[in-house]
Amino acid sequence: MSDAPQLQLPPLSLYVHIPWCVRKCPYCDFNSHSVTHTSGADAHQAAGPDSSGYGLPEVEYVAQLRRDLGSQLPWVQGRRLQSIFFGGGTPSLFSPAAIGAILQMAEELVGFAPDIEITLEANPGTFEQEKFSGYRAAGINRLSIGVQSFDPRQLQNLGRIHSGEEAAGALAMARRAGFDNINLDLMHGLPEQTEAAALEDLRRAVFLEPEHISWYQLTIEPNTAFYSAPPVTPGSALIASMQGSGRDYLASCGYARYEVSAYSGAGLESRHNINYWSFGDYLGIGAGAHGKVTLPAEGRIVRSRRTRAPRHYLGADAIARDDLIHSVLALPHCDDIEPEELPLEFLMNALRLVDGVPLESFRRYTGSSPAVLQQQWPALEAMELVQPLAQRIAASEFGFDYLDEILQRFLEQP
Repeated sequence: MSDAPQLQLPPLSLYVHIPWCVRKCPYCDFNSHSVTHTSGADAHQAAGPDSSGYGLPEVEYVAQLRRDLGSQLPWVQGRRLQSIFFGGGTPSLFSPAAIGAILQMAEELVGFAPDIEITLEANPGTFEQEKFSGYRAAGINRLSIGVQSFDPRQLQNLGRIHSGEEAAGALAMARRAGFDNINLDLMHGLPEQTEAAALEDLRRAVFLEPEHISWYQLTIEPNTAFYSAPPVTPGSALIASMQGSGRDYLASCGYARYEVSAYSGAGLESRHNINYWSFGDYLGIGAGAHGKVTLPAEGRIVRSRRTRAPRHYLGADAIARDDLIHSVLALPHCDDIEPEELPLEFLMNALRLVDGVPLESFRRYTGSSPAVLQQQWPALEAMELVQPLAQRIAASEFGFDYLDEILQRFLEQP
């Protein structure tokens, strides 16, 4: 009989992808589709009933989300949802009624933990007071506002549809709607950005007193407009300097860094994202959504992904019926994570956390012995890149800036 550790079920979250945007930003490599560019089958789908004000196929999309989640119920395995995250695209293009219907469906089919965290991504250019009061009434209890910058020139560079003043106004509207847990998304390393300008963005964000700030570096990704015509961005030395200054400034303002790009007040970390980074499970629904689920009875961990095109996800060539879980085009693709890949998969997530994760989590959630880490760990510890492998798996304060180098050691491990 094997004495290998047995897989155990981690907490469960839900990710809901809303794939439409008012306009595609030149840096964005997420699965998003401009609402102004619908044609052909997409236009036919968008012609249905809609209360969003953007001509979106809300009714059809919510119905397909229900079928999508319903097909994954065997993966729930008795758990309740600890968190839900509406990402995109721009989820705030959907009406409160549609968001409320999705939440009601999720609670009915899966069930909610008593203290569930429910986050909606929103862009300042889509804010309306009544609409955001409606989101709060529907059950959204955390907002993530995509500001990116307060600098008018940078907002133009980034293709954003709001001004810095509108971003500040959006947060004020959210407060009036009753939100007391708000994240602001900011970027640094922007085209020709100076360190002073990056810090000014942070100062303006801190002035608004959000509970959480996500401050991440602009990266040029394939299949984006910036990749085809790259802007001039700061060099690596300047990036390192602005990151160090920014971290110090945020710490002085009471925002502790708990993940590579995430800062919050005490106890206000994003529980949904911590579940990702702790190798928790998450169901993904919506066009292009990904999921990861643990199946202890089968001794395997499965990743799933859905077709990216909204018209395919909706099943443009099929009529949805109660007994039809998905059209052929909307079927998710599933892959097992091979056992030999699990250590790297786990570390890619866990090492993003400043405090790492308990060593026992590796055993529970990968079904592997921590001994498999020992081939590389002593050398990494000797280079002061990681902390001793005693109670936790974590990078050192020095090594936290060299995560790629740490992971490369495990990628090359035979």
